[in-house]
Amino acid sequence: QWQLVESGGGLVQPGGSLRLSCTASALRLDYYNIGWFRQAPGKEREGVSCISSGGGTTDYADAVKGRFTVSRDNAKNTIYLQMNGLKPEDTAVYSCAMYHIRCPGIEPGTQSAWGEGTLVTVSS
Repeated sequence: QWQLVESGGGLVQPGGSLRLSCTASALRLDYYNIGWFRQAPGKEREGVSCISSGGGTTDYADAVKGRFTVSRDNAKNTIYLQMNGLKPEDTAVYSCAMYHIRCPGIEPGTQSAWGEGTLVTVSS
């Protein structure tokens, strides 16, 4: 049975960087738009970034533009989210999702499939 798996989260100081990865076993991701979403404690989930199946289209939330970069390596069946210039307000659980992801727009569909997420904590 396939599932999306995120990795790369952790504790980082303000201004630092992390690279998140999203991959899946037993399923090729290159046919699908992939979205990155985050949910901070006590807040609603929000879209962070997305990338189209071919990689030619990307989109970013205003809060992360210029700091985050989404990319994909279809040979490795992996989607990345490079996060630079991290701020305390970036602290959240970051999840990737597929199926019916609107990109541009960074919106999931009702049938989207989700990973369990990886925790990013930005703190000094």
